[in-house]
Amino acid sequence: MYISARSDYALRAMLAVAAGGDGEPTRPDGGDGDGRPDGRDGGRPDGGGELVKAASLARAQGIPLSFLQGILLDLRRAGLLHSHRGTEGGYALTRPASEISVGDVLRAVSGSLTTVRGLPAEDAGYHGVAAGLRDVWLAVDGAIAVVVDRTTLTDLLIHQEQVPAR
Repeated sequence: MYISARSDYALRAMLAVAAGGDGEPTRPDGGDGDGRPDGRDGGRPDGGGELVKAASLARAQGIPLSFLQGILLDLRRAGLLHSHRGTEGGYALTRPASEISVGDVLRAVSGSLTTVRGLPAEDAGYHGVAAGLRDVWLAVDGAIAVVVDRTTLTDLLIHQEQVPAR
């Protein structure tokens, strides 16, 4: 597995949006404590967090704005972010952070988790003595999927709260 700058930036941006843009985590369920079981208030798609502007994300995470805008577009097209236009606009999660996995974000910006010579692992083809390699790459892809699909944005935000500042 290769983690590109694009994938790293996408995860950092999603975490910042989940945390309200300032690096401080919001409630893990995305709600504001209004007691609604779905974690939503007032119909906001993200469950209530503040809208985060692209320029603010870029500045806070040290990501070039023009590069980040393309990433945010991919995340929006994948249904992970909702954008609001206007001076009061910005980005919000489409569902609570506890329902968005690292795997969701990686697939949104990279397509597949594991590549072999630039192709998804399932497209790798071998013959002769190397025929067993495809099974190895598929097993590696499956193992990676288990980790990234069970790790949510909330898990990472909670972990950040528990790690002492350096």
